[in-house]
Amino acid sequence: MRTTILDLQKMKGRGERFTMITAYDYTSAQIVDRAAIPVILVGDSLGMVVLGHQSTVPVTLDEMIHHAKAVVRGSQQALIVGDLPFLTYTSVEEALASARRMLQEAGVQAVKLEGGAAVAPIVERLVALGVPVMGHLGFTPQSVNQIGMRVQGKAAEAARTLLEDALALEAAGAFAIVLELIPTQLASEISKRLRIPTIGIGAGPGCDGQVQVWHDLMGLYTDFVPRHAKRYASLAEQMAQALASYNQEVREGSFPTADHSSSMKAEELAEALKKV
Repeated sequence: MRTTILDLQKMKGRGERFTMITAYDYTSAQIVDRAAIPVILVGDSLGMVVLGHQSTVPVTLDEMIHHAKAVVRGSQQALIVGDLPFLTYTSVEEALASARRMLQEAGVQAVKLEGGAAVAPIVERLVALGVPVMGHLGFTPQSVNQIGMRVQGKAAEAARTLLEDALALEAAGAFAIVLELIPTQLASEISKRLRIPTIGIGAGPGCDGQVQVWHDLMGLYTDFVPRHAKRYASLAEQMAQALASYNQEVREGSFPTADHSSSMKAEELAEALKKV
């Protein structure tokens, strides 16, 4: 049975921290379920870690739906949240159309969008029509060309705006809010003042939940670890070693062996060759 937004709200009420992780394909989603992680984010971060773009901006709604479908097929337990990509929710009407496709075509259970008070009317309308919405404040990757990739809310006025934005999203009906790259103290205060869960990434331990990008956590880069991430495995190195062993064994003729092959009766082969 899948995690629900009510489950997450109960976790906050009990003071129980929870995890969310990104996934972009069927196999990853299956592994997340085996680890009992309650929330999967099909993030537009796939633009960088899967598609090779420099930011999330080029990601399209069709690409999000394609990957989200695979994740939904692979997961039976997690609450699956799908990002609405750049400029696909500029109006209530556009947001409704985008959310409809994510829920009906991709099969996710909720959508995530970036922004504060400015998008609150859109959040309110989506929620009123039955679409669970997760907010996203602080460093918002879709605005990278405008704000740069840096910590947000360090000055008093900016911090106050972030708190007001969080309260506006909660009032509009968002069921949770991602807080990305904001000071630990500010994230803790926002988390205390909200009734809904906060999910931090580079926002310190005071949030109700934490989210990480699959590739960062698994060590699927060979040379880069963001400051806000922790590498729990070094799979890129292990995978490269495995591929090098495969390459060597094929070249030297030690793979495949009879154990990896099938055979046929000699007379059947002889009969076949007589007719060629």
